[in-house]
Amino acid sequence: MLDGAKAFALPTKFGQSLEVEPSNGNTIKWTSYDADGSIWFDEELPIEAIISNQPHADKAEVITLIKILHKAHKANPTVLQDSNGFTVNTRLTFPRHWGLGTSSTLINNVAQWFNINAYTLLAESFGGSGYDIACAQHNTAVLYQINGSNPIVSSVDFNPVFKDNIWFVYLNQKQNSREAIAAYREHRKDIAPIIARIDALTNDAILARDTQTFASALEKHEALMAGLLGMAPVQERLFPDFKGVIKSLGAWGGDFVMAVAEDNQIHYFLDKGYKTIISYQAMIL
Repeated sequence: MLDGAKAFALPTKFGQSLEVEPSNGNTIKWTSYDADGSIWFDEELPIEAIISNQPHADKAEVITLIKILHKAHKANPTVLQDSNGFTVNTRLTFPRHWGLGTSSTLINNVAQWFNINAYTLLAESFGGSGYDIACAQHNTAVLYQINGSNPIVSSVDFNPVFKDNIWFVYLNQKQNSREAIAAYREHRKDIAPIIARIDALTNDAILARDTQTFASALEKHEALMAGLLGMAPVQERLFPDFKGVIKSLGAWGGDFVMAVAEDNQIHYFLDKGYKTIISYQAMIL
């Protein structure tokens, strides 16, 4: 996807909201809530620190947030210049450690607040492919392709009759997307001949009418990516005896995987210590 291959993406029912209220004091009082209601970030950010991009605290989260807001301010200065301050609350509907898009939904929401391009804001802050921005902006499956600085996004009608044979399993570890991208760039080979094969498999998955055809496309895709990255597929490493196909999602090798099988295999993952198993119906919007 980073090199132009088409990506098939499914927005989830889980997400993040951002509420903004005007206030006084020339600061942004920012509070972020996890899915259980606990506060995981609570800071007062001086507006001047955002405008000048000079963090007032030596905390990674503060530095990152001020950088994002500074880039947003540069794209649309009127929001902060015409204000005396704000109170901002963000609320996740999924546990933060799941890695379902805490950063991408934040970028998308800030971009809406400042009325600017979310893809540009992402490129100037976290970086990445931007497919998760597309997911944040759509209520249906999408086909996403990077084309220079302007991504091509199209809605896809995907409502498989075999959706009860698909589960999403959390691997009990959150991947760092930026580190995964850097590793890909370091190890990738000549990707051009492979892109056409990847696009064909993506098309096969979208058009699949039964579990076996869908699973076959995923299995071939995993094999292609394994060769490209020089990494063993997650099924080979963690689930070699699984009666079905397991597909890596997101940063290759972490966060969630997608499991496809003819029979209900939830007990298989529970027996291996993986307690977060979400059905297709519960996960996908």
